[in-house]
Amino acid sequence: MQRDYVVNFPVPESFRLYHDALGRLVLTEADGGEHVDVEPARAFPISDPANRISIRDAQGHEIRWIESLAGLPPDVRAVLETDLRRREFMPVVRRILHMAAFTEPSQWDVETDRGRTQFLLGNEDDVHRLEGHRAVIIDTHGIRYLIPDTRALDGHSRRILERYL
Repeated sequence: MQRDYVVNFPVPESFRLYHDALGRLVLTEADGGEHVDVEPARAFPISDPANRISIRDAQGHEIRWIESLAGLPPDVRAVLETDLRRREFMPVVRRILHMAAFTEPSQWDVETDRGRTQFLLGNEDDVHRLEGHRAVIIDTHGIRYLIPDTRALDGHSRRILERYL
């Protein structure tokens, strides 16, 4: 005897996202309730950027959990993706030009996809190896610098980076 199983997943409540006249992100609930100045954040911005998004109110309380961007209506997804891109400033390191000292804090001079910049590395724990030969460096201001493939760096850059990985 064959049995058919039907699994009903809850349909998320509908909501709308838009920017008000002051540029703040506003989430409007299906019942008309509004949350002004909300902030989206990816749970895994590097390893899984299209899934698991939290939207928090101005006080930092989570008001919406989005399992996947793919399940959102196109207009909501477009606003959310635009806002996430604007908030997630993550330059890509192409070369490490100079590093002042192997003691912390240390001044780094790097070439990124957005141009040359300098930043201060607080300590060696702020350099992280990621899966697939990727790495991320977090400066003292919390800005993340992504290295998509450590093998693609020039020899000088790799030698500096390997001391931290």
